Amino acid sequence: MFDNYAFTVAERFLRYVQIDTQSDPQSKSYPSTEKQKNLGRLLVQELTAIGLTDALIDDFGYVYATLPANTDKPVPVICFCAHMDTAPDCTGEAVKPIIHHHYDGGDIVLPDDPAQIITPREHPYLASRKGDDIITASGTTLLGADDKAGVAVIMDLANFLMQNPQIKHGALRILFTPDEEIGRGVDRLDMTRLGADFGYTLDAGERGSFEDETFSADAMTITFHGVSAHPGYGKDKLVNAIKVAAHFVDSLPKDQWSPETTEDRYGFVHPVRISGIAEKATVDLIIRDFYTAKLKAYEAHLQDKLEDTLKVFPGATAEVAVTEQYRNMKEVLDQHPHVSQYAVEAIGRAGVEVHRSSARGGTDGSRLSFMGLPCPNLFTGEMAFHGKHEYVSIQDMQASVRTIVHLAHIWEEKS
Repeated sequence: MFDNYAFTVAERFLRYVQIDTQSDPQSKSYPSTEKQKNLGRLLVQELTAIGLTDALIDDFGYVYATLPANTDKPVPVICFCAHMDTAPDCTGEAVKPIIHHHYDGGDIVLPDDPAQIITPREHPYLASRKGDDIITASGTTLLGADDKAGVAVIMDLANFLMQNPQIKHGALRILFTPDEEIGRGVDRLDMTRLGADFGYTLDAGERGSFEDETFSADAMTITFHGVSAHPGYGKDKLVNAIKVAAHFVDSLPKDQWSPETTEDRYGFVHPVRISGIAEKATVDLIIRDFYTAKLKAYEAHLQDKLEDTLKVFPGATAEVAVTEQYRNMKEVLDQHPHVSQYAVEAIGRAGVEVHRSSARGGTDGSRLSFMGLPCPNLFTGEMAFHGKHEYVSIQDMQASVRTIVHLAHIWEEKS
């Protein structure tokens, strides 16, 4: 099927990562950064050049397009989705991607900052990609493989199917989202315009990875109120909200319930931002677990720590706000087992070993699943995301393209 096909996924990826699309959790606009639309507009142009006649970007930065069905069978409409933004954790401005051809299995020293060294010891999966062509950044930025690898994979899917009409498939909807990294990836999504029955996000890592389970997630904001007074005359009057907030953060468990000390199926609580002045300070936390019911236990534990803190600082008060972010997609996907079965079969048909795993995070698919679009997650090869050591194998991205081509055909075949 692919013997005579010249994959375009790598050249597309190299082009996309050079466009800064970092999202901003402090912004109140949609999308959170206008620059995300720069990539969206390019994708619309490229989709149109491929031959998709309805590609568009809306005011909120969502890109929609359709690969029309080429079969007479009634086939469910399948959506392939990836996000365009990169994480706020590390700059995505002026990314300089580098291809390390025929990777030799050793350390990769990034030239713009030789202190940044990607080692197989710290990144064991990298050792398994010896002989592949590895793309990294230059050492001063993240790469953007999360999730521009997914974007490039879907674009190459469209390119392949338009060039190979003998591969039968139903209608396929393409969706590229902004702001996934800050938890707003589907906040302004028009589900009616999308018009899909089932979906797949392309946002997982190792070759063959298939994720039908994610964390459930809440966010907690605690606002501490102190008592303001002139520091020169503050004795027995001043209550410093910054110190109250710092005491609370310091009281959190250091050997459990934290991302530094948990793995596998253990959840965590994690302070992600602290800000304020003496009169008022705020701590933002995220709360994660595979079992939704456990979130309440974490929140109760945090409430206990808060009450203990306030006892140490008489006169201080606090307010707590908890916001639901997303839920474990498995709660929905278990009701539609064929969605996962077809994905696993497609990975196998692509000649790849399947690795079923649970995502210690969330994807757009987590929320889409609860919005009526059951949506597990498939591999792209993106690794070490959100930092300067991010990398991706070109061969992994090509394997992902093969997988979703087979997946589109399987839905047609089994309908």
